[in-house]
Amino acid sequence: MSTATKDPMTLSDGAARRIAELLRKEGRPEAFLRISVNGGGCSGFSYKFDFDDQKAPDDVFIERDGAVVAVDTMSLLYLIGSEVDFKEDVMGSSFSISNPNAASSCGCGSSFSI
Repeated sequence: MSTATKDPMTLSDGAARRIAELLRKEGRPEAFLRISVNGGGCSGFSYKFDFDDQKAPDDVFIERDGAVVAVDTMSLLYLIGSEVDFKEDVMGSSFSISNPNAASSCGCGSSFSI
C-alpha cells in the first residue's frame, strides 16, 4: 500500500513558466526561486523572493515542470497550503502568493498578518 504525499505549497503553471524563463535568460539552470517570510512590512510579515543556487539543510523544495522553489522550514510554517503565482497586469508583473493562513494582507500583496 502506498501513500501519496501532498506538497506543502503549489506553483501555478504561470509561476513555473516564469521561473524557468528567468533562469534560462540568466544562464543559471541549476538555480531556484527562494521564498522566505520575514518580520516587517505594513501588515506584520513580508514575502521575499530571490534566485539562489545554495541549498540549506532545512530547505524544502517544491517542483513543477522543472521549475524549483525552495522554502526554509521556518518560513514554510506560514506558507503551508499557499500557491505561488506569477501575475502580469497594467500595474506590472510580479510573483504573488495566495496564502490561506493570512488573516489580512496589504494592498500590494507583499505583506500579510496571521
